[in-house]
Amino acid sequence: MGRTLFGVGAQGPLIVDLQTSLTARGFDPRGTDGLYGHDTAAAVRSFQSSIAQPATGTVNDEQWTGITGRAMPDVEARALQLTATFEGHGYGLVEGNWDGAWLTWGIVGFTLKNGDIQTIVRNLQRSASRSFAAAFGDDAAQLLQIMNATASEQEAWANRITVGSRVAEPWRTHFHEFGTFADVQAEQRLRAHQDYFVPAMRTAASLGLVTELGVALCFDIHVQNGGVGAGARDAVARSAVAGTELARREALANAVADHAKPEFREDVRSRKLAIARGQGIVHERRVDLAVWGLIETAAMVA
Repeated sequence: MGRTLFGVGAQGPLIVDLQTSLTARGFDPRGTDGLYGHDTAAAVRSFQSSIAQPATGTVNDEQWTGITGRAMPDVEARALQLTATFEGHGYGLVEGNWDGAWLTWGIVGFTLKNGDIQTIVRNLQRSASRSFAAAFGDDAAQLLQIMNATASEQEAWANRITVGSRVAEPWRTHFHEFGTFADVQAEQRLRAHQDYFVPAMRTAASLGLVTELGVALCFDIHVQNGGVGAGARDAVARSAVAGTELARREALANAVADHAKPEFREDVRSRKLAIARGQGIVHERRVDLAVWGLIETAAMVA
């Protein structure tokens, strides 16, 4: 039998893929909402019974391939799903300028202030023009003008379309629709890989973190905290409990939290320690990373 991959509690685009494939094979998970709940577990048990395997309700790597017809998702895809859920983002979610980021959109919360959204939009306007036109319609030209405007003009536009933390229509629907296209999702994953996962792998290597949990922790830090600063690195280096990788992960989690803004410090700490330990409380919800496909085993990275 293969390793456990996903189970009740997991959430995200990989679970949508699983649910869609279960439905296509005649095992109804009662929706494709991306939430691995009891209905999805029941559909998995039905599939497992149909191939004379124990009806556990959790999917292992071999069963994933049997259901979806695809290889087991790599550690990058699994880490992305976890962090995107913790961040509360999907491919189409857009938020206004409530936090000083001007506009935030996409799977890891790409921002207008940092230039991420501009890069993605301009790339896709060239490489996926049909998706771009279909999503933004008559407002496509205005969006391109904004994407090429000055920083002050972009911030002013973001303020104009922000209502509380939400984005006013028609822009909220435009960005949501844009995020439903496969080529747009692929571009977002590419940007997440280049801007966050590759640097996270360098961080993991420099700190001697080689497991899936170590890689997932570094990726989450790069997305939420912008990387590991010098102060946090020094704290990890000074730690007297750096003998095991678990100890190094815990030291890193605490060091990153200690260097976060005071109002977010304990939220960051609980989230990072949950990843470091493989289980814990995140946003008042207990999480077990084993059912997210992330465990204490060597990360195999292509």
